[in-house]
Amino acid sequence: MSKPPFLSLSNIQGFWLLAITTCFTIMIIKALRFNLIEKYSNKQKAQLPPGPRQWPLVGNLPEMLANKPAHKWIHNLMKEMNTQIACIRLGNTYVIPVTCPTIATLFLREQDATFASRSLTMCTDLVSSGYSTTILVPFGDQWKKMKKILTNDLLSPHKHLWLHDKRSEEADNLVFYVYNKSKDVNAAGGGLVNIRSVARHYCGNVIRKIVFNTRYFGKGRTDGGPGFEEVEHLDSIFVLLKYVYAFSISDYIPCLSGLDLDGHQKKVKEALRIIKKYHDPIIQDRVKQQNDARKVDEEDWLDILISLKDTTNNSSLTSEEINAQIIELMIATVDNPSNAFEWALAEMINQPKLLQQATEELDNVVGKERLVQESDIPKLNYVKACAREAFRLHPMAPFNPPHVSMRDATVGNYFIPKGSHVILSRQELGRNKNVWNKPYKFKPKRHLKGDGSNVVLTEPNLKFISFSTGRRGCPGVMLGTTMTVMLFARLLHSFT
Repeated sequence: MSKPPFLSLSNIQGFWLLAITTCFTIMIIKALRFNLIEKYSNKQKAQLPPGPRQWPLVGNLPEMLANKPAHKWIHNLMKEMNTQIACIRLGNTYVIPVTCPTIATLFLREQDATFASRSLTMCTDLVSSGYSTTILVPFGDQWKKMKKILTNDLLSPHKHLWLHDKRSEEADNLVFYVYNKSKDVNAAGGGLVNIRSVARHYCGNVIRKIVFNTRYFGKGRTDGGPGFEEVEHLDSIFVLLKYVYAFSISDYIPCLSGLDLDGHQKKVKEALRIIKKYHDPIIQDRVKQQNDARKVDEEDWLDILISLKDTTNNSSLTSEEINAQIIELMIATVDNPSNAFEWALAEMINQPKLLQQATEELDNVVGKERLVQESDIPKLNYVKACAREAFRLHPMAPFNPPHVSMRDATVGNYFIPKGSHVILSRQELGRNKNVWNKPYKFKPKRHLKGDGSNVVLTEPNLKFISFSTGRRGCPGVMLGTTMTVMLFARLLHSFT
């Protein structure tokens, strides 16, 4: 029996020949466009930021692929060039890394509206279910809609107060679990506590309690620790974090996206499958409860998202939007506090006097007869200074999410073409020797104010990045601050 025509070898070969020809045609057109841009910028007073020599068509992709991880290559390249802003062409895209706070503020203050969009990548498309969320979504009506919901309905001061008891439950469970873990000398590890695991699962517990009103997807554990389901779920969240902006080759040569040359797509899809395995049944059941009028009182973020109505009294959000937004919120919540505490504790153990100062402050403010509460946070300036210093010296990621230019712009006498990806270096902003004295020294007191006034975790002048700022800034600063300080304070106060 002859093969059907659509499976014939000649047709398959013809398809790939057409695909490759189309791909290279597009690349040639793009290369001509970039050549025109560079010639145009050379005629203007403002020129492109300094950058390495480029290959035809592919730009600096060969160097990036030969020098992984990409963030180290970019930082080393900028140091070799002795520049705090650069222009690196990756395939069809100008990437503009910035390591200077002064230049960073030009982008996110003076011209914030111009650089308020996001890049279109394989991973962000998958995670956001076709750009239906907030953080990962390009500037437009969908972003405005979802940002308004986050700001007004989920992360307002009123809702933060409303969810206080849920956060307190998880802070109590944190102490309970670490105590049980440290006393269980017969367990694997003989009573040792893995700080990374504890900190990450505390953050995972808080966001699960806020979103789903539960700590566990399964039966849980009597010692307060995570079960298999929670470990699998949180590990998958961290897989998404790893690949969400991972300099994938297909993000810069889109016609290669179907080939998944670096394997990112497969890993992201598997992580999403695992996450949705736990989320979907809860969301579907909750929607059914509300439709059947069996759910009256709102208990968590999921209830709020489902109950939102538009002007015609129809649901404001689809189930796909709800699920995607929940995943994005979890990505945004779990890493920053846990990473800061893990690094801060390591630094403080190496400098015992710092650890002593933190515990003395906690004893003075809280005493030894009760646990730290959220109401104590304004008085814990040294603990907050330790958190700020961890954000500065040991950021959770090398770069912030890209800020994409929506039009041609001139920034600091440099020409920035429309569509450029501006990436602020969390790593180098906080270690800039022109800003920080002894930048590689962990020194919390540099963040204390002479008048003893309140220390906050945000840094509006972009001397480092704790929470994103500007039009695309983090709407959850209050929640992030609370989680971070409570994680620091509960563990430093309760254990030696």
